[in-house]
Amino acid sequence: MKTHVKALVVGGGAVGTSIVYHLARAGWDTMLLERDELTSGSTWHAAGLLPYFNMSYATTHIHDYSIKFYKGLEEETGLNPGFYVVGNLRMAQTQARMDEYMLYATTAETVGVPYEWLSPDEIKARWPLVRTDDLKGAIYHPTDGYINPADVTQAMAKGARQFGATIERKWQVDGYEWTGSEWKVTVTKMAEKGGNLVPTEEQTIITAEHVVTATGNHAQRTARLLGIKIPAIPVEHQYIVTEPDPALVAWRKEGNAEHPVLRDADAKWYVREERGGWILGPYERNAPARFEYGCPDSFRADLFPLDLERIEEEYMSMIHRLPSSEEVGLKDDYNGPICYTPDGNPLLGPAPGLRNIWLAEGFSFGITAAGGAGKYLADLMVEGEAEIDMGSLDPRRYGPWMTTEYAARKNEEAYEHVYILHHPDEERPACRPLRTAPCYDRMKALGAQFGQVNGWERPNYFAPHDVAPDFDHDARSFRRGGWWQYAVDEANAIRGAAGVIDATAFAKHIVKGPGATAFLDWFTCNRLPKVGRVNLTYALTTVGTVRTEYTIVRLAENVYYLVSAGAWHAYDEDFLIKAAEDKTAEFGPVIVEDVTTKFGVFALAGPNSRDILNAMIRDPEPATALSNKRFPWLSARQIELGMVPVTALRVAYTGELGWELHHPMEMQNHLFDRLMAAGEAHGLKPVGARAQNWLRQEKSYRAFGTELGRDATPLEAGLDRFVDLSKAFHGKAAMDATGIRFKCATFLIDGPTDADPWGREALYAGEPPVGRLTSGGYSVAFGKSIGMGYVMPDMAVPGTRLEVKLFDQRWPAEVVEDSPHDPTNARIRVDV
Repeated sequence: MKTHVKALVVGGGAVGTSIVYHLARAGWDTMLLERDELTSGSTWHAAGLLPYFNMSYATTHIHDYSIKFYKGLEEETGLNPGFYVVGNLRMAQTQARMDEYMLYATTAETVGVPYEWLSPDEIKARWPLVRTDDLKGAIYHPTDGYINPADVTQAMAKGARQFGATIERKWQVDGYEWTGSEWKVTVTKMAEKGGNLVPTEEQTIITAEHVVTATGNHAQRTARLLGIKIPAIPVEHQYIVTEPDPALVAWRKEGNAEHPVLRDADAKWYVREERGGWILGPYERNAPARFEYGCPDSFRADLFPLDLERIEEEYMSMIHRLPSSEEVGLKDDYNGPICYTPDGNPLLGPAPGLRNIWLAEGFSFGITAAGGAGKYLADLMVEGEAEIDMGSLDPRRYGPWMTTEYAARKNEEAYEHVYILHHPDEERPACRPLRTAPCYDRMKALGAQFGQVNGWERPNYFAPHDVAPDFDHDARSFRRGGWWQYAVDEANAIRGAAGVIDATAFAKHIVKGPGATAFLDWFTCNRLPKVGRVNLTYALTTVGTVRTEYTIVRLAENVYYLVSAGAWHAYDEDFLIKAAEDKTAEFGPVIVEDVTTKFGVFALAGPNSRDILNAMIRDPEPATALSNKRFPWLSARQIELGMVPVTALRVAYTGELGWELHHPMEMQNHLFDRLMAAGEAHGLKPVGARAQNWLRQEKSYRAFGTELGRDATPLEAGLDRFVDLSKAFHGKAAMDATGIRFKCATFLIDGPTDADPWGREALYAGEPPVGRLTSGGYSVAFGKSIGMGYVMPDMAVPGTRLEVKLFDQRWPAEVVEDSPHDPTNARIRVDV
């Protein structure tokens, strides 16, 4: 067995085998270790479905690649992966479900995924065994279906060997040690004994530049060995196989093709044919998490006892949808562990705090994602980035606050929510509230309806304080939900008077030390601010795309206060710390201190915001303390608001006169009470994130995770004024070499009267799509829908008329100048 490789992949399921295949294809010397046999984890009992359906742009790309990749494996390897292209019929019992499918469909069009709409009568005509009298319709994917998990894994393994990879079975990893340049991985030979797999005395050490863990149900053991947290914990998933259905057998004997995979999302199940019978796979309530602290060594290709009572409702609904199945008996049953994560997305990318360790864990739809996950992770490792933004899958989207209890309960929720209506304004209730700012109770008393960002409770909007507890749940919609008017009122308050937004969840770091200035000058693309000033800037990837957005405040010559998106706290921190460590020898010592929970933040904005602060500020010359002369735009000052010392920043994400008030967390309630009291005479209104999101689009302010990410350069994002081309910075050469492939633009949209875009929609100028929206909402300034997104450079010109796809119709969308509201920034810069 080899003892030195460039990349070592740990875990021989479908995901690990795909990774070793793609790394070997890229030319890397790669080895895969499996503690048992290939496919002996969750892969062996997977149903093998390959659904395209996913609301995520990145995940849709991953699924699309998988399906296309699997279709070519037999020609490449000579092994049939068992791919049955029968199609996928996703049925809808309600108009809300059809709305969900229409939102998905416009996302699918941006990736080129084919689909068809079918009416109940058309479904019945094609597949007469399906009951359709209570359906609204369906979306049909003709190019997907299902695959044999063991066969596709073996085909990928053969392909990997053809590219020079080594695959070793019955070797268990028992230790990891980082030497500073490579990993020393201690492995133990496993042997069969009495039906169990037990370690022998044979051990060896493998050195590898990179290690990828794809350990499935054993993720918690991996986490302990690496000394990190991995919130991938399995949940029980049951499916049953029936005896042959005489009606199905007769229908097939007539020469009819196999049924597509049937999905009745409102009934929470999938069904497909299996040897003349049916497989039913439900996603029922109360499925428990298992192996919260690690998978037992004795658990191999094993199953749990079936719990038929738990899936009785779904079983009866299958009989309702396929009446011929009522008299059919059960032949086989499966209840096995499937790994989940708190948001249902896999953990794919760099491990937090470690060098050259890559995670591929928590794949609840592992067969569907395996091909694409292997391809895009290999791109990330070999090329430095993938062609799609992998941020939504990055393991560092979860911070060190994550616990076993949180992960287990949220994973159970993610399983139960597979088939719920995935409203874009959905907020899931499990494990909440957990992380709360001190003002949480005060805002809740004012009617705040909260969302969760990185565990933090953050107001989305404010409803009347006496609404029913389930108001927010019932207010959700794919169109303008019950919350919409409240967000309109909040947006108008900021445009016409004043609003206060709780921004405490911002990630905040102090960067200081002798090397801080030189490091940050290299690390970010904009020039650094002078002492007392504020700049917006970006850290880039090695390929010149946007990695992180920072507001930088220069507190002293070599002391900087960095503010970034709260949702990406650990993601940004890990990147920042590793970059600082890498450059210490060149620039000198750099200290990075996380002060996120030390300071709260209120964003006060609106034409009356100065008057409100004037009533609170304590200053020798209060009349001029907030003037442009003493406190100009894009500056920072230490001020006192009543008894609270505040670092105030003259910035406003809403595009109005405003300040961010960074204050000691322990004084937050005192400050909030004083703000609300002072603001009463000036129309101050508490404002949530949804109104803020609309307002920032009126100013064409890009948002990280939507317009900004690892798939576009800052120049493509239209951030030229924040890029100092006169200096050297990380990623500059790659950014220049990339050029302008597409361009970010702002659109005003004459859409339906009951809906706005969400930021997932396809843009058209004929056929095919010419771009996609990344953000969307409603503009109170223009009285119509607004959006931001990417199109070809020649179409990002103001006045260009395009169309946006909403609810299966195209609506006029016009490119407008950046910052269509107050383009000269007169309102932001207004003086006393």
